[in-house]
Amino acid sequence: MSLKIAAENWPKSSSKKVEESSIVIKEYDEVKHKAAVENLERLCEVGQRGKPSLVTDLLGDPICRIRHFQLHVMLVAEFGEEEEVVGVIRGCVKTVTRGNLAYVKLAYVLGLRVSPKHRRFGIGTKLVEHLEEWCKQKEAKYAYMATDCTNEPSINLFTKKCGYSKFRTLTMLVQPVHAHYKPINTNISVLRLPPRLSGPIYNHIFTNSEFFPKDIDLILSNRLNLGTFMAIPRKYLNKCDLKKGIFPPSYAILSVWNTKEVFKLQVKGVSPFVHACCVGTRVLDKCMPWLRLPSFPNVFRPFGVYVMYGLHMEGKYGKQLMKSLCGFVHNMARDDGDCGTIVAEVSHRDPVKEAVPHWRKFSWAEDMWCIKNLEDMKKECGPFDWFDYKSFSDVIFVDPRDF
Repeated sequence: MSLKIAAENWPKSSSKKVEESSIVIKEYDEVKHKAAVENLERLCEVGQRGKPSLVTDLLGDPICRIRHFQLHVMLVAEFGEEEEVVGVIRGCVKTVTRGNLAYVKLAYVLGLRVSPKHRRFGIGTKLVEHLEEWCKQKEAKYAYMATDCTNEPSINLFTKKCGYSKFRTLTMLVQPVHAHYKPINTNISVLRLPPRLSGPIYNHIFTNSEFFPKDIDLILSNRLNLGTFMAIPRKYLNKCDLKKGIFPPSYAILSVWNTKEVFKLQVKGVSPFVHACCVGTRVLDKCMPWLRLPSFPNVFRPFGVYVMYGLHMEGKYGKQLMKSLCGFVHNMARDDGDCGTIVAEVSHRDPVKEAVPHWRKFSWAEDMWCIKNLEDMKKECGPFDWFDYKSFSDVIFVDPRDF
């Protein structure tokens, strides 16, 4: 405590030196750090001052968000003699496609949090640097992070202090779960594909895409994966044999990941008027269900999220099939009862972007991905650098474990 008081009373430059010299980066220890990390997560709500905030409630061990990666780590920053936890960061390493059959070992940096009263002292930079060293030890060639394009502090930290470059911009499509079922065209069949079948199909579809994980079989067989589904016009059912790699002329496919066992979200900080209006839409819908009003779901209590990933469509009926498939997932979430929204993240140029139903006010167009080369590559090796490497695909595969 004395260190904190001294830091507050000293000049700004001296305060920074005291803070930096008192920070120790350690690997997460569940017994020692769990309660402190959970408290830190609650302090770092997503949102701007004076506006509604989106609170993330991690369930169970705070490391659960990255536990589904084979190579993962969580680091904490301790301050002073009291070893107060003032920062946390998570990271993992996986092998993904860089496009055109090329694979590369890639690190994903996520969950960076710094205590509000200990910011601007270089703690975030220190956490990133230590995590990058761990990633290098695991032979990662690149590291990337993702954040909302309006999150200037995060973007500035990574691009101006840590050497990351703005790389890709994706669109986050969010659809609320309503009380009404979405109608599914009776001329469309929705098939559930087992992992042993969906794995080879995804390898075939996403071979030339970016960020497609080599361990896709582990994702598809994970307990959080609710299944892979393919929509096919009934008239084409006899014209395909998926086991032999014979696809119908037109189809749509996606998988569903259940994040509600890892974390839940909750909107806080809205005005009483806005809250009353949202409640009013649900009351009106309940009184007159035949109108099938798109009532505003209750996002003011903790709710789960279904993530749709591996979205792909083919043929002249592809767009219609994808919309029906998204409706099928909505009905799954509706039956769940604890799922508030359905999310899909796709690249700007991905054709499925126009087929996925979403609410514009819930969605955001620019999810910024920044990347860094962890190797000291020479200029003559430039053509093999991801920054100069051109992929022929418009598709970026979003790993559901990244959420």
